[in-house]
Amino acid sequence: MIFEKIDAFAAALPAGRAIAGLDLGEKTIGVAVSDRMLSVATPLETIRRRKFGIDAERLLEIARTRDLGGFILGLPYNMDGSEGPRCQSTRAFARNLSRLTDLPIGFWDERLSTVAAERALLEADTSRKRRSEVIDHVAAGYILQGALDRLSHLRNAP
Repeated sequence: MIFEKIDAFAAALPAGRAIAGLDLGEKTIGVAVSDRMLSVATPLETIRRRKFGIDAERLLEIARTRDLGGFILGLPYNMDGSEGPRCQSTRAFARNLSRLTDLPIGFWDERLSTVAAERALLEADTSRKRRSEVIDHVAAGYILQGALDRLSHLRNAP
């Protein structure tokens, strides 16, 4: 199932299972995973995009081996908050993925996640070559961490 709002996504999550954050690009998919307590996001890998079926199978394999409870997809809004072609593409990916799994799928505003990831890698004095290898899954980590922080706030709200 696809959930537009993070609170509905949270309600659909099975207890005690980690979730994955995805940064969908045209050529790659950055993947990050959380811990089971949904507090820390860790960049995992970058998948080179081929065909949807191949990409989805890799994501579902990660979900199976890590016993994941859901997916958060970064939704690339324009800076003015409107949705452009990349948002439409992400929503189509979510619809297609939802046909292959019963795991809940949610969205998180990913504006500036790649900029933040790039800045963190520059501050860590990461080489240009290494930055290009890891930027997508580091960005996925930023997306997922934002969603995890919001989930934590929802759990702790009165």
